[in-house]
Amino acid sequence: MSEARGEGRDQSGNLSFVVGCVDEDHRGSEEGGRIKNEGEMGKGEEEDDDKDDDSPPERQIVVGICSMMKKSKSKPMTEIMERLCKFEYITVVIFPEEVILSQPVDKWPLCDCLVSFHSKGTNQRFPLDKAVEYAKLRNPLLINDLNMQYYIQDRREVYRILQEEGIDLPRYAVLTRDPDRPEVCNLVEGEDHVEVNGEVFPKPFVEKPVSAEDHNVYVYYPTSAGGGSQRLFRKIGSRSSVYSPESCVRKTGSYIYEEFMPTDGTDVKVYTVGPDYAHAEARKSPALDGKVERDSEGKEIRYPVMLSAMEKLVARKVCLAFKQTVCGFDLLRANGHSFVCDVNGFSFVKNSMKYYDDCAKVLGNMVMRELAPQFHIPWSIPLEAEDIPIVPTTSGTMMELRCVIAIIRHGDRTPKQKMKMEVRHPLFFALFEKYGGYKSGKLKLKKPKQLQEVLDIARLLLAELGQHTDCEIEEKKGKLEQLKTVLEMYGHFSGINRKVQLTYLPNGQPKASSEEEECPTEGPSLLLVLKWGGELTPAGRVQAEELGRAFRCMYPGGQGDYAGFPGCGLLRLHSTYRHDLKIYASDEGRVQMTAAAFAKGLLALEGELTPILVQMVKSANMNGMLDSDSESLTDCQQRVKVRLHEIMQKDQDFTEADYQKLAPTGSPSLVTSMKTIGNPVRTCDQVYALIQRLTSQIRRRLEDPKSADLQLYHSETLELMLQRWSKLERDFRNKSGRYDISKIPDIYDCVKYDTQHNATLDLEDTLELFRLSRALADIVIPQEYGINKAEKMDIAQAYCLPLMKKIQLDLQRTHEDEAVNKLHPLYSRGVMSPGRHVRTRLYFTSESHVHSLLSIFRYGGLLDEVKDQQWKQAMDYLSAVSELNYMTQIVIMLYEDNNKDPGSEERFHVELHFSPGVKGCEDEENVPLGFGFRPASAENQEKQTNQGSLEDLSQDETDRALSLSEPISIKRSPMIRNRKTGSMEVLSETLPTSSKGTSYRLFPSCSCQSPEIKQTGLGFEGCSMVPSIYPLETLHNSLSLKQVDKFLNAVCEHSSDAHAKTMKALSALFDTSSQGYSQTHIYPHPPKALSSSETPVRSPECPLWYSSGPSSTVFSGRSSSPTSVNPDKNVSFSE
Repeated sequence: MSEARGEGRDQSGNLSFVVGCVDEDHRGSEEGGRIKNEGEMGKGEEEDDDKDDDSPPERQIVVGICSMMKKSKSKPMTEIMERLCKFEYITVVIFPEEVILSQPVDKWPLCDCLVSFHSKGTNQRFPLDKAVEYAKLRNPLLINDLNMQYYIQDRREVYRILQEEGIDLPRYAVLTRDPDRPEVCNLVEGEDHVEVNGEVFPKPFVEKPVSAEDHNVYVYYPTSAGGGSQRLFRKIGSRSSVYSPESCVRKTGSYIYEEFMPTDGTDVKVYTVGPDYAHAEARKSPALDGKVERDSEGKEIRYPVMLSAMEKLVARKVCLAFKQTVCGFDLLRANGHSFVCDVNGFSFVKNSMKYYDDCAKVLGNMVMRELAPQFHIPWSIPLEAEDIPIVPTTSGTMMELRCVIAIIRHGDRTPKQKMKMEVRHPLFFALFEKYGGYKSGKLKLKKPKQLQEVLDIARLLLAELGQHTDCEIEEKKGKLEQLKTVLEMYGHFSGINRKVQLTYLPNGQPKASSEEEECPTEGPSLLLVLKWGGELTPAGRVQAEELGRAFRCMYPGGQGDYAGFPGCGLLRLHSTYRHDLKIYASDEGRVQMTAAAFAKGLLALEGELTPILVQMVKSANMNGMLDSDSESLTDCQQRVKVRLHEIMQKDQDFTEADYQKLAPTGSPSLVTSMKTIGNPVRTCDQVYALIQRLTSQIRRRLEDPKSADLQLYHSETLELMLQRWSKLERDFRNKSGRYDISKIPDIYDCVKYDTQHNATLDLEDTLELFRLSRALADIVIPQEYGINKAEKMDIAQAYCLPLMKKIQLDLQRTHEDEAVNKLHPLYSRGVMSPGRHVRTRLYFTSESHVHSLLSIFRYGGLLDEVKDQQWKQAMDYLSAVSELNYMTQIVIMLYEDNNKDPGSEERFHVELHFSPGVKGCEDEENVPLGFGFRPASAENQEKQTNQGSLEDLSQDETDRALSLSEPISIKRSPMIRNRKTGSMEVLSETLPTSSKGTSYRLFPSCSCQSPEIKQTGLGFEGCSMVPSIYPLETLHNSLSLKQVDKFLNAVCEHSSDAHAKTMKALSALFDTSSQGYSQTHIYPHPPKALSSSETPVRSPECPLWYSSGPSSTVFSGRSSSPTSVNPDKNVSFSE
């Protein structure tokens, strides 16, 4: 041999893995002579002396490796080839790189089977043309087809082939730019979309260069999520992408534009070895935060996952379509489907010994099957079982955490502001029609282009109105000027900052007072509601991120790299792809950003919120699941508001009868607030006077030259602050001297914001204004959601029915353990429980949904307070909570005891927890104390180990929960709370090391701050402190899933029946009232918000608590699609 080096041995101990060429003289004597190395030649000659002259020499099949040296000498290739050489009749020869690059193909080594693939070397590219020429000359068995590798280098061809094979891929369009004719370019770029060859791609979308060798792929984000783009590239160190504020697409080069697929931040890489073998690994998506997760050896962390039957079929199709036996491709799992987004050609798994064994076995068998008969080599295909059943993971009496459901209010925000006006001008009706307002009777305008159109109309009408002087138009002029001023704020539009809602009124707006009766009201009109403010503040982001970080403590512990770090069990579950996480948020900007910040803390992500928001947060504005249209109140709400206004307009101290009317539930927080107020009108007088004093102080500050450049929190100016308070001053008391009670929440909102964030202004009497407005708000806000229990339930069901059904669905689907989000047990190294799988569903929403959901749990009949002492104590605690502040949480946790019979009621166990959110500015001494998180049973102290504390975070074991065999008794938590007002406290993950027989705080408070927020002497961003969040309190910890399911069923059924009756009445009313406008515009359907007559979510055949096997078993008996539970057509849920 001209150049040879031993790399492996055959079963006789001879060298069989060589690098280099063999001289012509040393070719074997069989037909089409092939290679043996020198050691084998010598041995063969000696054996020939002992044998008859008739016996043929032992024939070796030579497998040639023809690729750039970086690939052929890589660890995976070496590991696989060494194993391949263990086949008795196989020899491996590696073609040297200098021979491939500089020698003609007739001088290349000879081989029977060729493994050759295109790649880039250190300085040069692999000469694919020469490899094709060699294959024609020698005609070896090709493991990977060479001609198809030209196609794999062009993404357009890859997508064409995928499409022809019927393989799902994202919707796409190709933009080909001709350098000779740059003017021919079918691309139209809008602010939030691109149009390519007539195909529109709204942001987020992906822009890929047509050359597969170019890894500079960009993802563009919509303005509503913050805009900009994520720029992906070949891994450099620990980075694979970087965020850029640039929102415009590239103007040179040819690209594929495709729909962005929401994969919850995970990519799946699939590696085939022939059409019947596929290995899959999950990794963090490079577009998420751009940080590459690496292990102690510097390798990117990936975890083997299981493919569904459909995905295995896709792998087979890809392998056959591209004629690549060894082939890697990328799979995106989104919305319950799997899409192929890239085919890489020849690709090996890194760092999986099991894969190396399998790959060598499959390739060796393939080579022998094809070539052994040709060379008269005796060989038969070994038969082996392909799939081994998954082994159950849990044992012992402790329960395993299966599902966490949390409903969370958004974080701290700027004050919300709103202005209503009735409009009748044809331009507004034209705009309403243009954007499809007549389909539902309502229209929401948030996009910059839409808001610009509203601003143009306002400017036009103001120009016209300048010539008129009658009273009606003058009043309208004031509103139009306000509309114009607000839309012109900041000098640019952002969907997160402002929105306009238009509602069709068939007979105009009913007037609220007799003063307005002389104005004409005939004919239809539109109610225009302008909303602005309400943005998540930097403090709100910190709150959400810290709560996300603390939430990890609810999950089982970690091991290995995660050992010793509190809460890292969740990170391990998630990074090892055993955590099925979905995050939903309403379409409000502040809610979406809260969800993104929470996800950042929960999953220890880095960088900007925009990529996290786009990939991890699903907008759940379907069917009003998390959104509520406050403009369309139910009849019950209207009646409640009227009664509330009547009681609050009495100029006398509250009487006993008033206490009965306003607080029939006897809520201590409500009674305390009523006592603080005494006479509601006199209190409103005081509040009004304090607001006047406040606005005059701000005006004086504005006149002071020293305050000219004063910057308030979150870039607000003194002028904007004055506008805020002046509007409240105008709106709170009308011309007749009556107070508009609906403005009380706004007043409290503003003073709470300024007390916390703008305390450096030292404005007088703000604390007194805070105290009085808080007392009023503590009555008005909760009572707007119903005064007595029946009203509270009625209003709560109107808000929460879709969300309740979704929660019921979440609890049910936990037991339909499909293979997705499960590790493959055969290939998982360092994971003790590959079968563990925890489902997490997080719902971020606004105050209305949190109030409503809590009302359903309190008044819906879940448990009887008289019979259940724990529930009575929980109800007493909730009654004492006066405010559901920012970051309020309602948490449902489901556990499974695998030792109990699958049909037993004791098999599944539910816990209900609650936190009232962030701590207020003062009166912390009056905050009610709960009983801690998951209070332990004193009777069970000796029987259970460390029962009241979190799991040992160094073990990857099942979550330890309470035994249900004995009743639970509750002891008050011994932990002292920090009551420091306006403190810098955020959440801590440190816990007591031992708390036998006592309860503990899941997220106890401590003084620390987020490392990412710079602190100055004045607090965050120069002028604010971030208050801490109250820890979770357990409301109940011994519910059975059967109880919860029965309760949810009853609530949903009752709500459906009541809603159906209301709908019938409303649609009849609607048909009559809309006749007056039918000649011009006809509604095809009643308003969407009204149409929600539902049926129970779950089909009755299979009880919710039934499970057909242990938690690690793959269930295939029931479909996991939403249709399997037969929800009503008006409420459809996508996982």
